[in-house]
Amino acid sequence: MFKKTLFTIALLFGTAVACCAQQARNVLFIGNSYTQVNNLPAMVAAIAESMGDRMTYQSNTPGGCTFSQHCTNQSMQLIRSGEWDAVVLQEQSQLPSFPQSQVETEVFPYAKRLVDSIYANNPCCEPMFYMTWGRKDGDGQNAAEFPVLGTYEGMDSMLCERYTYMAQTNDASLCPVGRVWHYLRDNNSDIELYQADGSHPSVAGTYAAACAFYVLLFHRNPEMINYNAGLPESTASTIRMAAHDIVYASLAQWLRPVPESSLNVTETVDRTVTLVSTSVNADSLIWFFGDGTDTQTSASQTTHEHTYPAPGSYRVSLIASRHCMADTATITIDIESDSSVVAIQHCPDEPIDIALYPNPATETLNITAQASGSALLEVISSNGTALWHRAIDLSESVSIPVADWPSGIYIVRLVTSSGTLTKRAVVKH
Repeated sequence: MFKKTLFTIALLFGTAVACCAQQARNVLFIGNSYTQVNNLPAMVAAIAESMGDRMTYQSNTPGGCTFSQHCTNQSMQLIRSGEWDAVVLQEQSQLPSFPQSQVETEVFPYAKRLVDSIYANNPCCEPMFYMTWGRKDGDGQNAAEFPVLGTYEGMDSMLCERYTYMAQTNDASLCPVGRVWHYLRDNNSDIELYQADGSHPSVAGTYAAACAFYVLLFHRNPEMINYNAGLPESTASTIRMAAHDIVYASLAQWLRPVPESSLNVTETVDRTVTLVSTSVNADSLIWFFGDGTDTQTSASQTTHEHTYPAPGSYRVSLIASRHCMADTATITIDIESDSSVVAIQHCPDEPIDIALYPNPATETLNITAQASGSALLEVISSNGTALWHRAIDLSESVSIPVADWPSGIYIVRLVTSSGTLTKRAVVKH
């Protein structure tokens, strides 16, 4: 069995959170000293503040802590206690680089358990794996038994491979900090990313991680960041450029799969039309037929027949959704008097907004939207259970009785032909 080295490093500076922001994210960091040293979460928050954004956060980062230990310590309680926008997951620094059989036993099952818990608490939350880096000169402690670990390149390649696998198999995003470090080592070796132990990050190393996380969390260009973490401007600028080239320039590569909707007509008999979805990365499909009717199916049901009441022009939309993300494909179907059909692709409308009141609610939650057309409205509990689910007319207010619901935070999801909108409602008794 391979051996892990444990480190405990003191925090160097406190939390910095902005009061006013263009974007706001609430993030939980789960990891160990690689996250704790130089207070990575606080540095990300400081970067966000410098950009006019806001990141609130909590952390659980005991030295040397593994995913298996996080499954039984305070981390599970923290996952359940907050309405997180994202949860960052960082494994012990050596463990993912070990032989495949050991990783399959000691890492992968616990990564899955953590991600499953994240989605169970909040189906809209974004799990995000923190890809760490190879040690400066490799892992000499374990190289005799697994020679690939004897160099930085070998250890780093193993970490990259295993974190990529964990993200892909758990429907999670991946923050490629290790790739940013690799780029800097190759192109800017004068920047010292390591502390003297050859393992933990220097301030420059943590700054590289913080820039990468800012990109993943806020989807903004890191070259615009004006917070330097006390580094010389030339050093900070070089690191920001590396985060741009590795993360921002290929952002879709690192984000969890986004649903892509695709809709077509394959056959018509009289006024019965066969609609086919070729959508990808979707869990569920919502079909709006343009005649005031709709239905929701699983993504595996790719074909749907619908009979129209009379000739006319109908706007048909298919919404493919996954983890509160959605994409819409829209066509118009012109049914002529002789039952012939012409399908024309066109762009969806801009997203709409809704108002929730009172919020917090005690007896009734009212929902209004100043729009026309139909939509699917869902209210989801914090454990992912759909408590209320109904097709509504957007021009009318909806009142949902909540007196019998437990106090807590609920997700209100509105699915229209323009996409999906989510808001939070609070029930308080």
